[in-house]
Amino acid sequence: MQLDDLDFADDLALLSQTQQQMQEKTNSVSGASAAVGLNIHKGKSKILRYNTARTNPITIDGEDLETFTYLGSIIDERGGSDADVKARIGKVRAAYLQLRNIWNSKQLSTNTKVRIFNTNVETVLLYGWKPGEYERHHPEDTSVY
Repeated sequence: MQLDDLDFADDLALLSQTQQQMQEKTNSVSGASAAVGLNIHKGKSKILRYNTARTNPITIDGEDLETFTYLGSIIDERGGSDADVKARIGKVRAAYLQLRNIWNSKQLSTNTKVRIFNTNVETVLLYGWKPGEYERHHPEDTSVY
């Protein structure tokens, strides 16, 4: 089965095999949107080329990018997940450090600290995570097992 697009609420990701298909889909979405009084926000439109030459632009003034974020996950042009993993680590680190006074507290039990960690830090790490995604791109890295 081949997906042509990914839709969620007001987010849309169009998928195509060729630049021509992408331009046709973009024109179709733009035309259908205009017919009901909606416009594509050109400043929020992003183009990601995967394993292809950067030749003809898609013409709704979308900028050419190496990565973009869709539903909280960073997608890059090499199909890898390194940027997504690094961003998640940064978010988890920030969540952990915001609770520094909790971790240093002598008044809270270890059990309470673990529960706080699981609800406030671990959830940041696991939000939107696809199990096996990192391992699929880095089979040589056994530190994740």
